[in-house]
Amino acid sequence: MGMTIAEKIIARAAGVEVVRAGDIHTVTLDRMMSNDGTTHLTVDMYHKKLNHPRIADTKKMVFIVDHNVPSDSAKTAGSQKKMRDFAREHGIDFWEGKGVCHQIMMEHYVCPGELIFGADSHTCTYGALGAFGTGVGCTDLLYGMVTGTSWVLVPETVKFNLTGTLPRGVYARDLMLTIIGQIGANGVNYQVMEFTGDGARGLSVNERMVLCNLAVEAGAKTAIFEADDKALAYLKERGREPKAVFVSDPDAVYVKEYTFDLSKIRPVVAKPDFVDAVVPAKDVCGVRINEAFLGSCNNGRIDDLRVGASIVKGKKVADHVRFLVVPASQQVYLQAMEEGLIQTFMESGAIVMNPNCSVCWGSCQGVIGENEVLISTGTRNFKGRAGHPSSKVYLGSAATVAASAVKGEICTEDMAALGE
Repeated sequence: MGMTIAEKIIARAAGVEVVRAGDIHTVTLDRMMSNDGTTHLTVDMYHKKLNHPRIADTKKMVFIVDHNVPSDSAKTAGSQKKMRDFAREHGIDFWEGKGVCHQIMMEHYVCPGELIFGADSHTCTYGALGAFGTGVGCTDLLYGMVTGTSWVLVPETVKFNLTGTLPRGVYARDLMLTIIGQIGANGVNYQVMEFTGDGARGLSVNERMVLCNLAVEAGAKTAIFEADDKALAYLKERGREPKAVFVSDPDAVYVKEYTFDLSKIRPVVAKPDFVDAVVPAKDVCGVRINEAFLGSCNNGRIDDLRVGASIVKGKKVADHVRFLVVPASQQVYLQAMEEGLIQTFMESGAIVMNPNCSVCWGSCQGVIGENEVLISTGTRNFKGRAGHPSSKVYLGSAATVAASAVKGEICTEDMAALGE
């Protein structure tokens, strides 16, 4: 009986030849990441709860300030200072103001075959490069930090066979929301989503990041693609080498299989207040909005900014709409500047922000008020996610968000092109 990609990564980390779903193994972690959402709690436990505090390998640690940048209060400033001082004292890689943690990790650290813990639920993004990334709490992160190890209950794997290609004007974001809408927000609880097939191989690394990033919104432990030539080229461009390149065996066991024909995917929107409340975008067109957000670890990359800029070019953001554009990293921001995208957004009336989590996090930038409506490329839309409990968050693609910002109400890219 063969193994899946995820099982092979765990077996490598556990130092054994074979693992099976349901096994529990002690594993050596390749890398750990923590952001300013909880690192201050980890630091407090390190100092107050441990008799002989130590860090197993500082080279495996990465601290990233991205949730509240710049700090929005004295309390936040204190938490970030604690994180900053600890990183400096222990020689931990520290990033601040450079972008969203998962984008930074993909640009600078993640390698195929690695087992990575991150103190953030969207750590599953790293599967786009054939790594096993999963989110953990700050207590589990602390254990990994001081021992270099952890334990893993080997998850079952669900195969998602993708065929065909996405039609023009339809994006990876529409695909993943469609998948979540079909299988449900609890559709793959503590399971691995493995994306395979010709359709999967046709997706760019950036598009793969979109699918893996949102996997946790379906309950997944992680999501993963095979590290093919596209993934290895992405790595080579950034001067990195894979830890190991794994492919699933022909006789690997999958608990369930789905097939999605990409050619049949259409623009969709997730309605408030659940990410699996997915409907065709045309069904909610006409809903008046107060704010639009283009950014986040799911949709703040250069591809998304290109799409958004192409839609607003020569147009103006509706008078009653605040349109926040937030590149996912400094690298993305600089490239967008070189391509003239930032100027296009600003000429349209958009507000271009520094790279950070911004509206997706909903605590420092673009917070929406009572009964206000947001159309967002963020990751979640539960009640109160972006502000007042009575506010409403709709999730859509970069194209839908940009078109809606101009129209002043939820609107698809094709409707915007027709002037409807």
